[in-house]
Amino acid sequence: MSFTVIIPARLASTRLPNKPLADLGGKPMIVRVAERAALSGAARIVVATDHRDIYAACEQHGIDVAMTRADHPSGTDRIAEVAAALDLADDAVVVNVQGDEPLIDPGLIAATAGHIKADVPMATAAHSIELLPEMFNPNVVKLVLDKEGRAMYFSRAAIPWHRDGFAQSKDSLSELHSHEFAPLRHIGLYAYTNKFLQIYPTLTASPLERIEALEQLRVLWHGYSIAVHVTSLLPEAGVDTPEDLERVRKHFQAPPDSPLVAAISAL
Repeated sequence: MSFTVIIPARLASTRLPNKPLADLGGKPMIVRVAERAALSGAARIVVATDHRDIYAACEQHGIDVAMTRADHPSGTDRIAEVAAALDLADDAVVVNVQGDEPLIDPGLIAATAGHIKADVPMATAAHSIELLPEMFNPNVVKLVLDKEGRAMYFSRAAIPWHRDGFAQSKDSLSELHSHEFAPLRHIGLYAYTNKFLQIYPTLTASPLERIEALEQLRVLWHGYSIAVHVTSLLPEAGVDTPEDLERVRKHFQAPPDSPLVAAISAL
């Protein structure tokens, strides 16, 4: 399947200022994300930003980039503007890769895009929850699927609630796992048809979306289907905090024979 990756990136970040431009082994994070996404087999990679510094960094490294308005309420709205400017066909598939995922699995991007069908205009991803604390952590978004592998609901609450199992024990999740009980954690990766991507900004926010603070509930509220790719691979976490940044930087350390290491050794 042919698809286009659009990466929304804005400079403002309350927990990690200038995050898209953070240095990862000599390149800005946003460039690393684009390079990673390029391994997915996407027909085109475009960064969507409202800041000149991000635009300049992408240009400097040969990354396709587009300026957008600064007043978009979400990254989805931002990529919708760029997709419209690219004059894509209605059935073209667009994947929204977050600008703070420099270690994202390229295969996951392609697999999620592959779930788009004529009657399913949006897709996302999930993986199995193995640790009990994650089940009860409101920062971990859970979801449940129907028999077709489409999302029925997303929540910060523990869903599905294993009534009998949790009544007996809340100490171990492995003992409860079965073909009937396999809780899933949502992965913030989205694919859409371009037609639906242009519809999305016109949809009114839903009460459930505001209650849970989960944007994807707007889609279900308005009756659209979301296909879910369930991966067995635990995805690398994105970058939200200074601690995350230091963790990711270890993956981009200069190799032993690099000029940087040679220069340091000569001191």
